[in-house]
Amino acid sequence: QVQLVESGGGLVQAGDSLRLSCVTSGLRFSSYAMGWFRQAPGKEREFVSGITWGGSSTYFADSVKGRFTISRDNAKNTVYLQMNSLEPEDTAVYFCARRRGVYSGITQYTTPADYDYWGQGTQGTVSS
Repeated sequence: QVQLVESGGGLVQAGDSLRLSCVTSGLRFSSYAMGWFRQAPGKEREFVSGITWGGSSTYFADSVKGRFTISRDNAKNTVYLQMNSLEPEDTAVYFCARRRGVYSGITQYTTPADYDYWGQGTQGTVSS
């Protein structure tokens, strides 16, 4: 049974930080790249960040570059998103997802269709 469960969202003020976690099971986690997406009300789901299966390579949307970091712990089947210097524009539901294809890259794969399994999301709200 495949499961991805995000946590760590919440309500913070601009400039604060949040650390999101995504605990997975049933995914063969260590063989797949993982990604984070977000979706704000009335907007399409957008790519935030990705990390390769071993964690050696990461990729970020321009809007979060320099503020967010992504990491993973393959022993715990968990991927993290550290979000610093948060802005009201970062308010969204954040989703983790598994990249399609074993040992696949991440750099140019930034659409939801490039990912096959998804969590239910966690809400992050940044007040001004």
